[in-house]
Amino acid sequence: MYLLIRSLLLLLASCAMTAQAADTGWLRNAQNSHAEVRLRSASFNDKQQLLLDIRLQPGWKTYWRTPGEGGVAPEIRWQTPEVNARWFWPAPERFDVSGLTTQGYKGDITLPIELATLSSQRLAGTLTLSTCSDVCILTDFPFSLDLTRPADVNFARDYAEAMGQIPAAGGLTDRLNASFVNGELQIRAQRQDGWQKPALFFDYPPGSMLAAPSISVSGDTLSARVAVTDEWGEAAPDLRGKTLSLVVADGGIAQQSSVTIGAESLVSGGAASTLWSVVLLALLGGLILNLMPCVLPVLAIKLSSLVQQQGQTQRQTRQQFLASSAGIIFSFLLLALLMTGLRLSGQALGWGIQFQSSGFLLVMVLVMFLFSASLFDLLHFRLPSGLNTTLATRGSDGLLGHFGQGAFATLLATPCSAPFLGTAVAYALTAPLPQLWLLFVALGVGMSLPWLLVAALPGMARCLPRPGRWMVHLRSVLGLFMLLATFWLVTLLIPHWGATFALMLALTLLVVLCIWLVKQQALQQAGVVLITLTLAGALFLMTRIEPEEDSLHWLPLTEAALNQALEQDKRVFIDVTADWCITCKVNKSRVLNQPDVRAALKADDVVLLRGDWTQPDAAIGEFLRRRDRVAIPFNQIYGPALPQGQILSPLLTREAVISTLSEAKK
Repeated sequence: MYLLIRSLLLLLASCAMTAQAADTGWLRNAQNSHAEVRLRSASFNDKQQLLLDIRLQPGWKTYWRTPGEGGVAPEIRWQTPEVNARWFWPAPERFDVSGLTTQGYKGDITLPIELATLSSQRLAGTLTLSTCSDVCILTDFPFSLDLTRPADVNFARDYAEAMGQIPAAGGLTDRLNASFVNGELQIRAQRQDGWQKPALFFDYPPGSMLAAPSISVSGDTLSARVAVTDEWGEAAPDLRGKTLSLVVADGGIAQQSSVTIGAESLVSGGAASTLWSVVLLALLGGLILNLMPCVLPVLAIKLSSLVQQQGQTQRQTRQQFLASSAGIIFSFLLLALLMTGLRLSGQALGWGIQFQSSGFLLVMVLVMFLFSASLFDLLHFRLPSGLNTTLATRGSDGLLGHFGQGAFATLLATPCSAPFLGTAVAYALTAPLPQLWLLFVALGVGMSLPWLLVAALPGMARCLPRPGRWMVHLRSVLGLFMLLATFWLVTLLIPHWGATFALMLALTLLVVLCIWLVKQQALQQAGVVLITLTLAGALFLMTRIEPEEDSLHWLPLTEAALNQALEQDKRVFIDVTADWCITCKVNKSRVLNQPDVRAALKADDVVLLRGDWTQPDAAIGEFLRRRDRVAIPFNQIYGPALPQGQILSPLLTREAVISTLSEAKK
């Protein structure tokens, strides 16, 4: 009985001490049921120590001392006079809220605060806390602490644990440097023990905004590139000579650092070597572009040019292929001019974005239709500029027709993305304008390399069979391919002007061509055209109707949807596509529609997000830009084991999709 009474007395004494402790208890606000806060205090070594405990419901976040592109850091408006507070901040996480990059915390977080010795015996103020999920709420929590009361028994331990989460002044990096080059911040950090999952968090230099860093690791060296703008999203201010405050984190260890920003390039061995490596990628990307699925309409132009080489001198062959190469390079210069204009006007940039324009599509439909008519031996026509060119090379010795072939071949090839092409174009669209033009010239030279090879070795054109009747049949087949490409372009007008307009335009072109062929007494050709296009139309309609039981459940692509899925420990498959992207259609047919891939994508823990870039969409353009991409198709897989996401090759394979989805799982 004595022991029981003694235990009860000790328990009551402990409860009494807790009840009298300098502790506000958990504070709540009726306007925000998603967050609650508590403040506790104790005196230690002539300092007043304060702990701010924050509890957030799942899916809600609050902010670090530098919130990022949106949000407000926690702040206390003190009512007690002469309060000098020093806040300590644990290493944050990076979030994307409504397309904005932010830095902050989720779940439970404790912020230590140190106060100079106070003359007052009461500490009072109002804590303003910003919390965000799909919406953001700014909440005030008034509080008052009686400093004459003792701290609770766990305060010293809790304060020590909270200070243990504060980034140290060293111990993580062996060397850390920062530079500002060509409008971007570059960071290089060396760590003898190597890097596992590094992260960087920045205090923005005055007048600047920093995007999420692009981090790469090679051995013991971490390299990061960070896009910089001013506070209005315009051209970056000059950061050279300024001090950068940042937190470097890896494997549960964090380091607070300050470095002076230099001017020498730190990433990829210098700006010059980076530029020339990207030029090489541009050459390879342009060359591989000839092998992409979108060359089907281009093939008719190339083969028709080869057919006419029979019986010509090597000089004529060389001149014609050089003219076609010049047309390709000229077309890339036009694309560079388009990109320059878009950049100067502040518009979205991307590879193949001209296919988002209904006007461009309509012009290309008419031009392709005239190419087809020329291949069916129905037409010569004069360009609006008044320059006579024989499109589809109807036997003319003029070089303007060959020049036009190269130019139109390039424009028709741009709906496709190729390996190396996306990297080169992404670099070009963010580089200074002279480098942009240099890289687009390199792309043009790369695509024209097969043409230049024939120009250098004109005897290759003589490997074709002798001229004969087969050439007439080949021209008809090529004309049919070109006609199919024409009607494919017509289908791209559906999102702009509706299915009725597209159907009427297709029927008009078909009737005009058939009447034209009948008048030329080419009844057999007219019949083949009619049957082929009817079958193609039926196939087009069938591919647009997907059985309900086989359909995949795609959600609209947004940064918020991605973050929500990751918070629920889901795997995420991202697909950015467009009706005009032929590589996208090939990926869908060859990979995404295969039974084993569909089964993997239908798993309960897989969320499918799709962005349709058929028409201009600023949100999708920004989504790609944040990942240093400007071309589609774009596919990326996230998951608990791939929190930073794995970007897949433009040409998907079943093995790559299934294996990466498996790797993304815990």
